[in-house]
Amino acid sequence: MAEILYYAFPYFILLLVVEFASFRHLESDGMIGYDAQDSRTSITMGIGNVIINVGWKFAVLAAYAVLYELAPWHLPTDAWWVWVALFFADDFSYYWFHRVSHESRVFWASHVVHHSSQHYNLSTALRQTWVPMTYAPFWLWMPLVGFAPWMVLLAQAWSLIYQFGIHTERVGRLGRPIEAVLNTPSHHRVHHGSNEQYLDKNYGGILVIWDRLFGTFAPERERVKYGLTTDIDTHNPVRVAFHEYIDLWHDVRRATSWRTRAGLALHGPGWRPEAEPELELDSATRG
Repeated sequence: MAEILYYAFPYFILLLVVEFASFRHLESDGMIGYDAQDSRTSITMGIGNVIINVGWKFAVLAAYAVLYELAPWHLPTDAWWVWVALFFADDFSYYWFHRVSHESRVFWASHVVHHSSQHYNLSTALRQTWVPMTYAPFWLWMPLVGFAPWMVLLAQAWSLIYQFGIHTERVGRLGRPIEAVLNTPSHHRVHHGSNEQYLDKNYGGILVIWDRLFGTFAPERERVKYGLTTDIDTHNPVRVAFHEYIDLWHDVRRATSWRTRAGLALHGPGWRPEAEPELELDSATRG
C-alpha cells in the first residue's frame, strides 16, 4: 500500500495526454502549454527519481522501523482519528520539508530540479530530484510518536498523487471555500513563479492552511513567469539534476572562512556573505 504511487502512473499518463491534447485543440488564452524537449526532460527526471527511490525507500523504511520500535506507544491502525491525525501530520511535515528546501541552499540544490522548467503543465509534476535523501529528516518524528511506517509512506504517496493534479494552467480559481483550505492549481502556480512577489510562497502539499498560518501565502494576481530567477536553459537531465550542487561546491571552495562556507550551504540561495563582499559566487538561482 505504501507504494500506491506507482499504481497511479496510468492515471498520470492519461491526464497528461488529455492536457496535451487540450492545448492542441482548444484556445490556450496565453497559456504556455507544452514543449517537446522540456516535457521529455521532465519525464526523464521522473523516471530517474523512481529508479533511485526503489533502493532508497528500503533505507527509509528501515529507519522508520527502528524509530517505530523505539516509540513509547504504537497508534492503532484501525482507529479513524489516527488516520485524521496522519493526514495532518504528513501535510505539516511536507510544509516544513518544502519550506526548508527553499530556505536552505543545500536542500534547494535537490529541490531546484522541480522548479527548473519554464513551462507549467502535468509533465512538470514529474520533474523530480535524483537526490531524494533530503526528504527523509522531516518525517522521522512520525514513527517515533507511534505512526506505523507503512502508514507514513502511504500518506507521502497520497500527497504526491494529489499534487500531480495541481500542476496545470488549465484549471482556474476554484470556489472560495476550496481556495481557503486546499492547495489548488492557482496557489501552486504562484509557488512555481519567479516573479518577485511570488518567491518563497505557498509551500503547502494538500492544504494551504499552513501557509496562511505561518505567513508564506500569496494569491495569484499577475500572470506567473515560470522557472528560476536565473534559468539554466538546458534539457540535459544530468545537468538539470546536479547543476546547483556543482555551483554550491564552487562557491564553498572559493570562500575563505568556514563560517562563510557554512552560511553558503545553510542559508537560502539568495544569501551573500557580508564578511566577504568581494567573493564571486556562481548563480544561486531561486524559484
